Amino acid sequence: MKSIYTWAAILVIVLTSTTGDILLARAMKRVGDVGQLRRRQGLMAVLGRVLRNPHFLLGLVAMACGFYSLLFALSWGDVSLVAPAAASLTFIANAIAARIFLHERVDRRRWIAALLVAGGVVLLAT
Repeated sequence: MKSIYTWAAILVIVLTSTTGDILLARAMKRVGDVGQLRRRQGLMAVLGRVLRNPHFLLGLVAMACGFYSLLFALSWGDVSLVAPAAASLTFIANAIAARIFLHERVDRRRWIAALLVAGGVVLLAT
């Protein structure tokens, strides 16, 4: 039964971490070049612009949920399974989500890497 809880928590980690990554990336693309903005308007302007962005705040909440899901998963499963599975599946989900939601170009090398990572997760799970 612990195995079901562990894999459910890993799934929640992947979903929330990927959601957080996509929302944070979208927020920072809307903010623009932080270095240039800081030179022009100062650090407080950068902080204000970032903290007023709803995508940033939602991304922060999603990343916090992912972190707490990681804590639950670690209480139910072995770190030798939870950490690599969560990290590698998040890598795969990020590549897919970046392609779909951010319209980023994901080259063949990254897709091959994602497939190899998926193979590693299968080896860990068996």
